[in-house]
Amino acid sequence: MAAQLVDPVRTWPDTVPDPTRTLGWDVLLWTSRYLLQPDGPDAGQPWRFTPEQVRIVLRWFEINDAGEFTRRQGTIRRLKGWGKDPFLAALCAVEFVGPCRFGGWREDRTPIAVPHPAPWVQVCAVSKDQTRNTMRLFPGMFSPECIAEYGIDLGKEIIYARSGAVIEAVTSSPRALEGGRSTFVVMNETHHWIQANGGHEMAMTIAGNVGKSRGGGARTMEITNAPLPGEDSVAEQTWHAWSKFAEGKSRDSGLYYDSVESPPVDLSNPDQLRAGIIAARGDADWLDVEWIVSTIYSGHMPRSRSQRMFLNQLVTAEDQLISPEDWDTCAVDDRLEDGDAITLGFDGGRTDDSTALIAVRIRDRLIVPVAIWEKPDGPAGDGWQVDRQAVDGTVRNTMERYDVQAFYADVALWESYVDTWSEEFRDRLMIKASSHSAVGRDMRGGLQELTLANERLVAAVEDGQVRHLGEGAPLGRTLRRHVLNARRRPNRYGLSFGKPNRESAHKVDAYAATLLADLARHRLIESGKSRTPERSGAVYFF
Repeated sequence: MAAQLVDPVRTWPDTVPDPTRTLGWDVLLWTSRYLLQPDGPDAGQPWRFTPEQVRIVLRWFEINDAGEFTRRQGTIRRLKGWGKDPFLAALCAVEFVGPCRFGGWREDRTPIAVPHPAPWVQVCAVSKDQTRNTMRLFPGMFSPECIAEYGIDLGKEIIYARSGAVIEAVTSSPRALEGGRSTFVVMNETHHWIQANGGHEMAMTIAGNVGKSRGGGARTMEITNAPLPGEDSVAEQTWHAWSKFAEGKSRDSGLYYDSVESPPVDLSNPDQLRAGIIAARGDADWLDVEWIVSTIYSGHMPRSRSQRMFLNQLVTAEDQLISPEDWDTCAVDDRLEDGDAITLGFDGGRTDDSTALIAVRIRDRLIVPVAIWEKPDGPAGDGWQVDRQAVDGTVRNTMERYDVQAFYADVALWESYVDTWSEEFRDRLMIKASSHSAVGRDMRGGLQELTLANERLVAAVEDGQVRHLGEGAPLGRTLRRHVLNARRRPNRYGLSFGKPNRESAHKVDAYAATLLADLARHRLIESGKSRTPERSGAVYFF
């Protein structure tokens, strides 16, 4: 019964590829013939992927009409004990001597998989212990038939084949990695790859090496547990990159992200905890649920670590302003209707910072992101500036479409536009944003009021007194990302907010705009003013 309490949260493409457009079937046949289970009660038996892993293999080896891989980099994020190392060891074996590249078409138009002509497989990590988790599996994984047929010479840190193929463990400095022409790279436990241990530079070096491959066929695969938010690990960076793509904020870079996690559950309730573990483990039914429950209840590790390790949840950083659980609980299936009475909040950037226009419906505190503009990742962001005319047009359309009764806009970098909005819209607004402007509200001043407004909004989220669109819409996902990026910043008046650090690429501008819109709603209600909606019906197009 407990297993029916929750459904897992999945992050992966919705469909299995067309069988005529994946090399995965040939991969599955080869592994079942040449590989063995390396450990556990089935050690020595023919290798078998679980149904969940079969799905991953078919997607990972998907190709287009030209026989090129559709995904160049991947991430498998699962709970501890799921079998990430054996799974990636099997993929390494395929890339080492097995059928892993497009070799033409059969008569039935299914693709033929052939070995790579010059395989160089690397298992990379920031410590030797991490690479050993994968490398120690190979002696028991290659069957005697495989060893004899391919002339495999097993070593602890380097494995050779007769053809010149290589599998090697790499834990050296990024400079030592520079210049390699690897064909497949496993990036092991990237939740441990941080700036301090050289993980960031290793990831960049690996990306450069893979990018030099002839024909673009080299690929990387990360395996990771849920990263700690705010630590800026490579795993966290990958998650943010995937989130932006899922939100439609960046172009498809060929990233494959595959994760199964438990939804929010009450850890103090054993039945809910068991259900969460079962949801997160997928079909890894060898995991002992009762043992995991007893480990979590033993008190030997913090709650947040238990959630990351055994539920695969992205949990709250120590200084996170709003927890994912609290924010997600407030999600509803609702939308703004034309003519709804709302307040607006605006926080604008120019080049690097994001620009956001957020609405809050007055009657029920529904938070709706109207528009969020962000600098694109990669070269597309070079020289980027927000389209100010598009922002101005969106503001004007919003003013005409809804009954906007208060509008608070941060003036920084947008002084001339805010002055214009104030002049043109002051007669429609029920209250002024400040003593000298109908719209302008400088967030660099009035620290006490903004701090109290922040405490009021955080408390409302924690108590379930606000509503928002959730992740059902791309802008809802973007707003969630900004909200969860916000960190606690105490000051002499109470609890304020800020970015993880001054130079952080993790933006919070949409949260700032939400705070202004919510403050405008609060002050409007306190003023006791209201009106019957009147709109001109004009719509501006830019």
